[in-house]
Amino acid sequence: MKLKKMWRRSFGCEQLIKKEDSSLSLLELDMLRLQTGASHTYDSGEQEFALVILGGHCTVQGDDFVYENIGQRKDVFAGPATSLYIPRRKRFTVIGLDQVSIAVIKSPSDLDTPSVLVSPQDVIVKTLGKHGWKRDSHFIIDERIQAKHLFIGEAYVYPGNWASYPPHKHDQDNMPMEGALEEGYYYEFNLSSGFGIQKVYTEEGDIDETYTVQSGDMVEIPRGYHPFACAPGYYAYYLWFMAGKRRGFFMSTQPAHKWINAVDIILDKQ
Repeated sequence: MKLKKMWRRSFGCEQLIKKEDSSLSLLELDMLRLQTGASHTYDSGEQEFALVILGGHCTVQGDDFVYENIGQRKDVFAGPATSLYIPRRKRFTVIGLDQVSIAVIKSPSDLDTPSVLVSPQDVIVKTLGKHGWKRDSHFIIDERIQAKHLFIGEAYVYPGNWASYPPHKHDQDNMPMEGALEEGYYYEFNLSSGFGIQKVYTEEGDIDETYTVQSGDMVEIPRGYHPFACAPGYYAYYLWFMAGKRRGFFMSTQPAHKWINAVDIILDKQ
């Protein structure tokens, strides 16, 4: 099962996750890169869309909305994201005001809700984890937005640290402990030589994948545990995008590693 895909960073729209070639059923992903003055038009049909601006500026014009000159960062390491939620049955055009890169995340929807602009000031930032698995997590499309399936954010992983750790999963509808949500990770690193290790595996062993990931890579997580390790010396970024009936962090830790949550890690005094 090949879960890793790579964005070539070419100009235009590149489909990284397509229903006909994916382990996921509720998520699709386009990577959109536009030059100054270039445009791309979408019709959302029976899907909800989330546009997460990775870097650059754009204008988005729709049937009944216009968001002019949105985007406040040059790249993913220059502050929280600007994002736009667009419901089903909307035709809209994205126009590049400079070189702009956008992750376009899609999921089936039967809801008719308003479009919502999420500015960097709206993003909720939390530092999660402990020494050894520390990251800053940004919540972008969450319970505050009337979405059908989408739950989206960004994570910034410290050098040499793990994330999605201790290993957890969210592939069974066993509320309130665990919800069934598919997920994908898109990665970038602060230096071109940066890299990390992504695992995706199940307790039963029917999925057991390990990938070296660099900037521009993306990994599908249909189910199972999915810890990520950032190489020492580098800062890692990943866009996490989830879809499911239960929107939120409803997850269960792998039983063998539950003890880690209860341990206080002693920081080295250096």
